[in-house]
Amino acid sequence: MMSESSHPVTLFTGQWADLPFEEVARLAASWGYDGLEIACSGDHLDLLRADEDPDYLRSRLEILERHGLGVWAISNHLAGQAVCDDPIDFRHQAIVRPYVWGDGEAEGVRQRAAEDMKRAARVARKLGVDTVVGFTGSKIWPYVAMFPPVPGDVIEAGYEDFAQRWNPILDVFDDEGVRFAHEVHPSEIAYDYWTTVRTLEAIDHRQAFGINWDPSHLLWQGVDPIGFITDFADRIAHVDCKDTRLRPPTGRSGILGSHLPWGDPRRGWDFVSTGHGDMHWEDAFRALGSVGYSGPISIEWEDAGMDRLHGAAEAVERIRELLWKRPDSSFDEAFKNQ
Repeated sequence: MMSESSHPVTLFTGQWADLPFEEVARLAASWGYDGLEIACSGDHLDLLRADEDPDYLRSRLEILERHGLGVWAISNHLAGQAVCDDPIDFRHQAIVRPYVWGDGEAEGVRQRAAEDMKRAARVARKLGVDTVVGFTGSKIWPYVAMFPPVPGDVIEAGYEDFAQRWNPILDVFDDEGVRFAHEVHPSEIAYDYWTTVRTLEAIDHRQAFGINWDPSHLLWQGVDPIGFITDFADRIAHVDCKDTRLRPPTGRSGILGSHLPWGDPRRGWDFVSTGHGDMHWEDAFRALGSVGYSGPISIEWEDAGMDRLHGAAEAVERIRELLWKRPDSSFDEAFKNQ
């Protein structure tokens, strides 16, 4: 059942990779989602198989069709993270597929991760999808505190490293007619407003590099999510819906989270279910409409304080309340002629 708004409402499957893809599709359809943003993890989408085995690829589409769901984007966050990261260590081994990890030698992992991002572009095209959402990793994220002091040329080299590694990946995206949608997020080369500006400069603003707008990672950093939409209007290639609640200031907690787990009340902020945090979603959807975004609104579930089976169903209902049909051109004509 397609949404009455101009945007399909989808469920990002990354937080559901412990369940079989068929079960996630069944659940999403029962809650009223229009489709899935399919994560390349668990049994949801194995890119190596999908690139080489047409029958496997067809089986993913058949599951969607069986449950009346569509797909507008796939996600390869985990391999993307390993493209630029330094160091490569136990954290990456835990998230990338064995064929990406290989023997664990750092540069080999980065190279195989880059090949997997290229593979994602090819598989997206085979699925009839024009967007791959993901991370980039970053050689310079470990220096975010800038102490001990970090020379400027080290930071510059980090952006050059990103460009050298990602331009060949983006060449494949161009060849396939697919756009990469980078999720602006801590630990990435672009994690806030000014690092996004610098990242686009590093690749000469090439169009294959878009943005996955996820306000939760902007809000807790003090970045205006609405202004981000308007300032990067031509880059908004995908939207993930996730909310952030900023806890009342106590003089003890800060924005970095103090190495405390999600949901710990001592943190200065937390992810909460969509529509229950500090994000002004109606303003966001108006801004997205004003810049011409008509793609999917994908709900990403990271609320540690609510059961996901309850919350994901509630979230799609909440988003449907806030979305509306954009006025057609006759409205503009009537407005001009009044």
